[in-house]
Amino acid sequence: MKKYYISLFLVILFWACETKTEDKVADFQTYFEIKKGNETPTYLQVIDFYIQLAKEFPEVNIQTIGETDSGYPLHIVTYNPEGNFNFTKLAEKKTIILINNGIHPGESDGIDATMLLYRDLATGKLPPPENTVLATIPVYNIGGSLNRNSTTRANQNGPEAYGFRGNSQNYDLNRDFIKADTKNAKTFSKIFHLVDSDIFIDNHVSNGADYQYTLTHLFTQHNKLGGELGDYLHTEMMPQLENSLAEAEWDITPYVNVFNQVPETGFSQFMDHPRYSTGYTTLWNTLGMMVETHMLKPYKQRVEGTYILMVKMLEIAEKDGKKIKQLRNNARTRHQNWKYYPVQWAVDTTRSSVLNFKGFEADTLTSEVTGLPRLKYDRNRPFTKTVAYSNYMNPSDSVLVPQAYLIKKGWHRAIELLELNGIEFNTLEKDSIIEVESYKIEDYKTRRNAYEGHYPHYDTRVAANKQEMSFSKGDVLVPTDQPGIRYILETLEPTAVDSFFNWNFFDTILQQKEGFSPYVFEDVALEMLQNDPKLREEFNAKKQTDEEFGQNWYAQLDWLFSKSKYYETAHLQYPVYRILKPN
Repeated sequence: MKKYYISLFLVILFWACETKTEDKVADFQTYFEIKKGNETPTYLQVIDFYIQLAKEFPEVNIQTIGETDSGYPLHIVTYNPEGNFNFTKLAEKKTIILINNGIHPGESDGIDATMLLYRDLATGKLPPPENTVLATIPVYNIGGSLNRNSTTRANQNGPEAYGFRGNSQNYDLNRDFIKADTKNAKTFSKIFHLVDSDIFIDNHVSNGADYQYTLTHLFTQHNKLGGELGDYLHTEMMPQLENSLAEAEWDITPYVNVFNQVPETGFSQFMDHPRYSTGYTTLWNTLGMMVETHMLKPYKQRVEGTYILMVKMLEIAEKDGKKIKQLRNNARTRHQNWKYYPVQWAVDTTRSSVLNFKGFEADTLTSEVTGLPRLKYDRNRPFTKTVAYSNYMNPSDSVLVPQAYLIKKGWHRAIELLELNGIEFNTLEKDSIIEVESYKIEDYKTRRNAYEGHYPHYDTRVAANKQEMSFSKGDVLVPTDQPGIRYILETLEPTAVDSFFNWNFFDTILQQKEGFSPYVFEDVALEMLQNDPKLREEFNAKKQTDEEFGQNWYAQLDWLFSKSKYYETAHLQYPVYRILKPN
């Protein structure tokens, strides 16, 4: 009889706890749930939800950090069962996941899924993690989120109302992490370096082809991440996530990187350069991924998929947290063995992976609009086919890693971003003559159309030259032997894809400030040729081998001017100098 009463008591206690949890969940219903999975909340509703959650549950903390272009501050919401929100101390013993939502406010799946995740953890619907802390930026692009009149997601199935991709200044914030034109990006840098997350998740909605999956993943490129950390991402973390989701009946595939063509012909992994969130976070050895739900699936289904993916990633963090932190710690000093650093990457055409891809057959029909061929998917004809997935990359260009960089103090914008990103540097205490390797910009191409507030350069080529140069007190010396070395190299090497040079930070060096009057310089040019046989020989050879040059009198004088003592040294002179390591 005694055992019976004990058992009955335990059943009643369990039922009471279950009921209490259900009541708490009901008390914190999200707007998404109230609207039956068809709508997403406004920015103010999101923030109010987290404020109320933090008031009720000591495991949840909300704080403001920094400004955005909208005039509203960015928030960071932290979940820690132990109630400690000091990230410096947390990083010593806890695995930290940072979740970014609403970078493109029309892609609101992560906003709603994260609200559900935090609520379910706080109320006990989900078991509290022992070794992991969650931090989230509830809505990153606040300006775009406030622009709720947007109907610009032409290819997307819900929600009913949503924000706009551009922020308050019409920037796409997922192209701004390196150049940091926006207050949002500058504040993100503060948050990212404060949190020092081991894992980073950025929630999105995909575009491109039609297929059966609700979920796709876009992990940072494993070769680019490199080393043991890249191997872990590729051979352990990604397969674990895929398998655990499949067991939960949520199949997932790599991001389908195609445009207006069928996926079964094969596709390559997306290369997340540092302009993108995961490309930026990877520079500090953070395991980054974007969740890309499929735009044509119902909104409720997409939110639920994002939710379960984050739950599964939390489980991986719980299981592998110590290993992840050890791999990150090891990666912080691996650069000490580097001689070269890759600044350009290309698909490895000798290797690929095979996907058992679940797609839909497609036909090429005659368009009733244009009268020309068009692509049309048929959802009544699903298939599973093996598809070649090119997810291996090789460096296509590299630079010798210097001991340090020297930046003339006048280039304050570059220096400010180095400081914002925690890069250590010193200033020269006196005027000095230092042997450096300097770059002259030999060639570059420039986009003809505006791109994110810039006309970026690409295919940049430089000529290197060793020389002794005068530097002034206050010029900035940036050593490369520090944890932020990859950020330093990606921004200060002009041939790197997302270098400060390619983002137009140094465009004033591309324009000559002084010139010549032909009628005056003719006599100077003649004297130069008469007094310098080697120059005369080079000049005559160029006229003979370059027909256009031979017929252009101004080009000839300009060429001679560039060889004269009057030609300004600042033209095409890259103002960041390299101090090479001793042999």
